[in-house]
Amino acid sequence: MAIVVKFAARVILVILVGGFLGATFARTSPGFGVSEEELDTRLTADSVHALRSAQTPNLATFYCRYLGHLIRGDLGTSIALHEPIRKLIAERFPETLKSVGFGLVLGWVLGLGFAAASVMTRSIWVDTGASLFAALVLCIPVAVLALLCVMTQAPARMVIGIVVFPKVFKYARNLLVRSYGLPHVLLARAKGLGSWRVLLRHILPVAAPQLLALVGVTVSIAVAAAIPVESLCDLPGIGQLAWKAALSRDLELLVILTMIVTCITLLANMSAELLGGRRQGANT
Repeated sequence: MAIVVKFAARVILVILVGGFLGATFARTSPGFGVSEEELDTRLTADSVHALRSAQTPNLATFYCRYLGHLIRGDLGTSIALHEPIRKLIAERFPETLKSVGFGLVLGWVLGLGFAAASVMTRSIWVDTGASLFAALVLCIPVAVLALLCVMTQAPARMVIGIVVFPKVFKYARNLLVRSYGLPHVLLARAKGLGSWRVLLRHILPVAAPQLLALVGVTVSIAVAAAIPVESLCDLPGIGQLAWKAALSRDLELLVILTMIVTCITLLANMSAELLGGRRQGANT
């Protein structure tokens, strides 16, 4: 219970700080407060002044007012899209869940598969090929990968899996290499057990806590990659919504999206930490 309370307090604190920082960065960005409507030459000076007065006076006032509405369950209204933020998130969040979920499954399948094949077969070609591909993906920005998918008409969600792959492959490969040198694994191999049986019964149970800890990291990577992928590939998810909010300097929408991304990252990391700790305790 104490651990749960500690994690909940950490989540609330980080969400509040993350939302405040998101509002601060948006508020202090170049051109904030300048509306496209002000460029209309038909507007009088009084009209321009009225448009500028509609903006929040200062950051502290905005954030205090925003937190008050948030406590009452009111997420506000998007200035750019003229719709309730709650409705926008409810419509777009399932699309992002599909993108992130597909990318995580693909990245983990490829990463663990190539890591296991590299260690078990001890093939220099498999290891070198997978390592080179992982290094190449790390050198290419996510936006470029998304554009390549658009040009080749490949599934856009595949980009998220490709971005997750290098992290999973490198970590899992190094972990499996170390695990193969453990005494009980050497004993099992000396008794003539097959490679797959050794992997499933003697290596993966020991490596499970470390792999579970990696899940939280890959969730953060997938969520971050979803923003440019959904924006460039025209997927109606949270990432595309965040991009539109940033372009239109929609401060209220940016703050709530920052909180959502922060909350997802924290929950993923804490869940992996809890599961990894329980699994490690069970093994010991």
